[in-house]
Amino acid sequence: MRVLPGKAFPLGASWDGKGVNFAIYSENATGVDLCLIDEDGSETRLSMRERTGFTWHCYVPDVGPGQMYGYRVNGPWEPERGLRFNPNNLLLDPYAKALEGRERWEAGLFAYELGSAKGDLEKGSRDSRGVPRGVVVDPAFDWGNDRPPDIPFHKSVFYEVHVRGATIRHPRVPPEIRGRYAGLASDPMIEYFTSLGVTALELLPVHGFVDDQHLLDTGKRNYWGYNSIAFFAPDVRYRSSDATGSGVREFREMVKRLHAAGIEVILDVVYNHTAEGNHLGPTISFKGIDNPTYYRLAGGGRHYFDYTGTGNTLNVRHPQTLQLIMDSLRYWITEMHVDGFRFDLASTLARSLHEVDQLSSFFTIIHQDPVIGRVKLIAEPWDVGEGGYQVGNFPVGWTEWNGKYRDAIRAVWRGLGRNTGELGYRLTGSSDLYADSGRAPFASINFVVAHDGFTLRDLVSYNDKHNEQNGENNRDGSDDNQSWNCGVEGETTNPSVLTLRRRQVRNFLATLLLSQGTPMICGGDEIGRTQRGNNNAYCQDNELSWYDWDLDEEKKRLLDFTTRLIAIRRDHPALHRAKFFKGRRIRGTNVRDIMWYRHDGAEMTDADWSNPATAALGLFLAGQGIDDVDELGNCLDDDDFFFVLNGSDTTMPFTIPRASSDEPWTLLVDTSKDAIPHEGEEPVVVLRGEATELLARSLKLFVSRRTKT
Repeated sequence: MRVLPGKAFPLGASWDGKGVNFAIYSENATGVDLCLIDEDGSETRLSMRERTGFTWHCYVPDVGPGQMYGYRVNGPWEPERGLRFNPNNLLLDPYAKALEGRERWEAGLFAYELGSAKGDLEKGSRDSRGVPRGVVVDPAFDWGNDRPPDIPFHKSVFYEVHVRGATIRHPRVPPEIRGRYAGLASDPMIEYFTSLGVTALELLPVHGFVDDQHLLDTGKRNYWGYNSIAFFAPDVRYRSSDATGSGVREFREMVKRLHAAGIEVILDVVYNHTAEGNHLGPTISFKGIDNPTYYRLAGGGRHYFDYTGTGNTLNVRHPQTLQLIMDSLRYWITEMHVDGFRFDLASTLARSLHEVDQLSSFFTIIHQDPVIGRVKLIAEPWDVGEGGYQVGNFPVGWTEWNGKYRDAIRAVWRGLGRNTGELGYRLTGSSDLYADSGRAPFASINFVVAHDGFTLRDLVSYNDKHNEQNGENNRDGSDDNQSWNCGVEGETTNPSVLTLRRRQVRNFLATLLLSQGTPMICGGDEIGRTQRGNNNAYCQDNELSWYDWDLDEEKKRLLDFTTRLIAIRRDHPALHRAKFFKGRRIRGTNVRDIMWYRHDGAEMTDADWSNPATAALGLFLAGQGIDDVDELGNCLDDDDFFFVLNGSDTTMPFTIPRASSDEPWTLLVDTSKDAIPHEGEEPVVVLRGEATELLARSLKLFVSRRTKT
């Protein structure tokens, strides 16, 4: 087989119609062999004799799409210095665009001698070939007239979803594509997402990942997928065809179909660590290619800094590792057409030495990049290291999962730890966190629950986690759930407890969807999904995690309630403002764009805001005070809204203030009821100055229709 010099750029395997250019980066290697792999698993090893800078490269004619490959890298075995080269290990290309197969622990994945008294210090002698194989891909794909939906953040409603879990039990999805990329974009699912009204699917990790051996040994797997090893390749577990490399095309078809339905695709990406773990972990790719380049090493280099709780941390300070991340992001935007990213443990990526640095190279490059800078960027603004909690501290252009919103909303509906001032900020877009940095209300990604923790149903059904099924004696998962079981732990037939739980679920959903900011629904909460108290179901690829689409009447009512809430939010710009409230008086009126009221109808005072006994409040939103224009430049004008909330365990009258005009208020939402009135139903009307009964732990939303000018 002929081997030509090839080029150092681009990295990875690039087919030009006549052959494939292979390029791989390693500063410390002394030699690199390209391994072309046949269907029967046999290898053809080709020495890569050309090196430009630190990039090893070659060109192989007459090789094309579908060719499987890997690398064997020579260099020093000096773990104390961080050098872990072992050519006995077949390695996965960090730039592989497609994978074939999964990790095979029995075929060998370790570079050190397992069972040796020297531990990871003794070089392994076994021929280890247990890694997934990289696959050369054909970059061509007929995108047709595909265009990004490009939905403004303030008009977005995110839906966090697992590709497999959402569809594996859906009776209308064809069996052969359930749990697959094609299943998520099937007609029944698109019909569901569009009727629900969500604008973007935030997919749990789909980059190629690894199932840990200890999970497989106990019949479990890494269901969530936060164990990435291939930052360019869609994971093979979610493809419906066995054809080599077919996952790339199927993923693209999924994106194309979702875009055609007006739905954006956001990827949850894990660039903070990899599946190779600590010094005792496997050698699959980066560790054997150039360990000091790709990982942050501690001390002399044998061990790893661990800001992620997974054993290692990617070395974003190194230019090549930073390039790897940026190349990956650009690839998913330009070649896979995704619309944005949610960065897992994003604080880790911003660490220069140990501290989180807003001026780090990671932020600087993204800020000026014409491709990455134009898509939706969402940070999980914390990691497990010291100083890692950075809610509100990411730079302009970024949005954040707002953990302070989650905590405040959970607290108010538990009726504990009342902080009215905190609640006021969270309901109105968290200006205390984002206004001073030049950001807008939509920088706050509001959520009550996410994949990591209780489902919404479990949040109101359990005080404590019940993770025994994970096999760790209930030690895993957070002990701080800020949940309340409404009087009984777990499942019950007590009618009063069930009534309260259903109302609490409606309270959370209504608060989430009526708050300023960008709401994110945890997939399945709108149909009452439960994990039976497991708040860390990362390893449960079974009915505990999968969506149950057998909807009884109660679940159907909850789904309808959520759907109508989303529609109300969508139809009224006053409920999804692009700018913060200013509290200023509206010209020609005696009202301001936002006004706060006590239960007796009087405006709230400073003493009311600081009084821990304040359990109920009212929020007036002026339709004339939006201070924004539509896509055609016309001034936005909307109805007036009055939002009243009672987080106490006492029913109370709430006096409707005489704000704006003498027009009556019509009830739109009442969480003490399990349904929102449909068009044509007899409305509930309250005159200004009258009182409405506000049930314990409930909220109401009123609208005052105005003649638009």
